[in-house]
Amino acid sequence: MAVTVRIPTQLRSLSGGAAEVSLDACGTVAEVLKQLEARHEGFAERLFDGDRSLRRFVNVFVGDEDIRFLEGLDTPVPDGETVSVVPAVAGG
Repeated sequence: MAVTVRIPTQLRSLSGGAAEVSLDACGTVAEVLKQLEARHEGFAERLFDGDRSLRRFVNVFVGDEDIRFLEGLDTPVPDGETVSVVPAVAGG
């Protein structure tokens, strides 16, 4: 099976313009994002800070659930699930 990763517009240059990337099902959010980086170099630099935690302005969802309210990067990603990378929006 596969996992679908939805790529936000701001990062699509890293995925060759693709809005979605299909990856092998691999267990956790951390493993999915590692595989994404292996296939499309540059994602890790944009998603993670120096201590390998997600940057504050990057939100990741498994299905409709924010991983910050689950198990963070250790959140399981079932086969066939969708992982969405969503940049935080600020303004006033």
